[in-house]
Amino acid sequence: MESATRPCVLVCAGLDPSGGAGIQADIEAISAQGAHALPLVTALTVQDNNAVREVVPVDAGLLLRQAVVLADTMSIHAVKIGIPGSRENAEAIAGIIRMLRVRRPGLPVVLDPVLASGRGDSLARGDALAALAPLLALATLVVPNLPEAAALGISTTGADLPCPHVLVTGGHADGVDVVNRWFSAAGAREWRWPRLRGEFHGSGCTLASSIAARLALGDTMAQALELGQRYCDRTLAHSYAIAPGQRIPRRIHS
Repeated sequence: MESATRPCVLVCAGLDPSGGAGIQADIEAISAQGAHALPLVTALTVQDNNAVREVVPVDAGLLLRQAVVLADTMSIHAVKIGIPGSRENAEAIAGIIRMLRVRRPGLPVVLDPVLASGRGDSLARGDALAALAPLLALATLVVPNLPEAAALGISTTGADLPCPHVLVTGGHADGVDVVNRWFSAAGAREWRWPRLRGEFHGSGCTLASSIAARLALGDTMAQALELGQRYCDRTLAHSYAIAPGQRIPRRIHS
């Protein structure tokens, strides 16, 4: 019989009504790893599987109150952060992390530094880059794609890391393989995955959340990165369509 309890991952991310990215993607990916997601919705959005038209942040005080209630009841083993939606929300999330780390020092925090949708649509009210500033220093792992890494000033050689671990994903580069590079104080490592045809909605959410879940389950960072990437690649290989354009990763039973 399966264990009666699962480790919990606190997730701070936006709600995508198409169901392809954001909080739904996070919940599905975390559940698929055998962990349990505690979702805090940072923003409501108007979007489909291809474009974001509007982002409405929720109240920062509400996020804090939700987190306090959860932390008082449940043991949180990891945190995954997507779009904060606003600078105020980012500061509230930073406060939540500091609170949780008093109770669990070394709590792993995975930050998916989403600055824009795949089509370039803004995903925060105001300056999306500034909204991430309070969170970078608290992250255990940041998972940017190449444009995000450039915007954040993260070198693709691993110099001057903003946090202990960085995984730069190479989906925006050319070539027959997607090359993902992990940088840490211990050195660098890369993975190569055959490039799949098509475009996908929510691949970054899927990857970051699956890694956070693996860390919550007790994997080392190397194990979490390996298994998270394998899972994400499988969801993309078995993706499905809900409308023309970007496909949806098959995160459940993939």
